[in-house]
Amino acid sequence: MWLAEQGLDVVSLDFSPAAQNKARALAAERGVKVVFVKADVHVWDYPQATFDVVVEIFAQFSPPADRTIKWRGMRRALKPGGLLIIQGYTPKQLQHGTGGPKQLENLYTRAMLEREFGDFRDLKIVEEERDMREGASHAGLSAVIGLTAFKA
Repeated sequence: MWLAEQGLDVVSLDFSPAAQNKARALAAERGVKVVFVKADVHVWDYPQATFDVVVEIFAQFSPPADRTIKWRGMRRALKPGGLLIIQGYTPKQLQHGTGGPKQLENLYTRAMLEREFGDFRDLKIVEEERDMREGASHAGLSAVIGLTAFKA
């Protein structure tokens, strides 16, 4: 919603009808337009070089093989020079137990992100611990990692 509030045209891709209904209500409440696509990120036909910005926020429930498919699609959909933003949990999150996946292989590391997106320009990766309040299932000190980079 924040991106739409900044004036961007937003396409939200999610497989969950419940999540989309919640997002639709929030968009209506905030008076912003969002295009909602109900699809599985692992099989969606990502359009070629379509988006100026591609964002993945705490979508870490893909096993490693499916994550590769998802990231390949995100890369495909991003225009040359486009901005990629990824936000997720690190393995240290398992110690906090304040949300996110419980499987180590689904958590993101600096090495993983550098390996996958090292060919992007101005790659910035920040790891930090911060207090998050994202509902009852995601509350408290959290170990997060963020990536920003531009597609070459």
